Amino acid sequence: MPPKPVSVFVTRKLPEPVEARMKELFDVTLNPSDRVLSRDEIAQAMAGSDVLVPTITDRIDAGLLGQAGPQMKLVANFGAGFDHIDVASALQRNIIVSNTPGVLAEDTADMAMALILSVPRRLPEGEKLLQSNNWTGWSPTALMGHRIAGKRLGILGLGRIGRAIARRAKAFGLDLHYHNRRRLHPDTEAELGVRYWESLDQMLARIDILSINVPHTPSTFHLMNARRLKLMKPSAYVVNTARGEVIDENALTRMLRAGELAGAGLDVFEHGHNVNPDLIALPNVMLLPHMGSATREGRLEMGEKVIINIKTFADGHRPPDQVLPSML
Repeated sequence: MPPKPVSVFVTRKLPEPVEARMKELFDVTLNPSDRVLSRDEIAQAMAGSDVLVPTITDRIDAGLLGQAGPQMKLVANFGAGFDHIDVASALQRNIIVSNTPGVLAEDTADMAMALILSVPRRLPEGEKLLQSNNWTGWSPTALMGHRIAGKRLGILGLGRIGRAIARRAKAFGLDLHYHNRRRLHPDTEAELGVRYWESLDQMLARIDILSINVPHTPSTFHLMNARRLKLMKPSAYVVNTARGEVIDENALTRMLRAGELAGAGLDVFEHGHNVNPDLIALPNVMLLPHMGSATREGRLEMGEKVIINIKTFADGHRPPDQVLPSML
């Protein structure tokens, strides 16, 4: 008699090829409506499934993990970030947590570069002018932005995504600087053409554009607080494609409105989809609905990683993308 297939519960709708493959391999419960499930619904799923596949919209905290059935031994996250999962509590309950690292660097770097190019050149303002039917024609002084070549780009976090941004920015003639928890090898710095700053504060005071590429952890929450934002030049721009919680959004909004910063390009926000209305109303911002990883190729690769993690776990081995305590 063949072994019973592992039971998998998926909290959100995934790309069709991913769901089709899951149906072939597992006893899977899907969410065709793609609605955000309630806490009680997720708790019920964890009580009766072997594997939970959550996304960033699901907060898997200690209380929820405590309601998992004894058979649930894997939380296979659909996404690289795992700050919405209490990994320490999961490990205490012998529940493995896995993620999907390494597949979204190029897509996120593309989006970051798009924002780096768009905001200084005032593309959002130009688009709004056309859409409002208020454009009266070309003028020598209309919508003058800033040249990108020669400007100083500060990259906060030079991991996979930060390095991909550096490669793109170098091609556009930007002067590259970075701050990292650990300094890179000199050969890597030379290859990327980046200058290291041990002090984040000193780097912030000297750059024209800041690109944020660090995860949300207790140590990075409001890393860019009011004090640090005020270190930046009034002519500087902030671009964030990482996690919204890294920036004090209210402080950023106040400074943009007061002209203490020139502009911002944001793909993520401190309170998820509840974006500060005062921020939305500003003309010198480009705001996107968390689109950094939204490519068909990237999402399919994420799904493939989830499936490999579950399949490896079902075969009695450690998932290749297990989140370990050293990563927290």
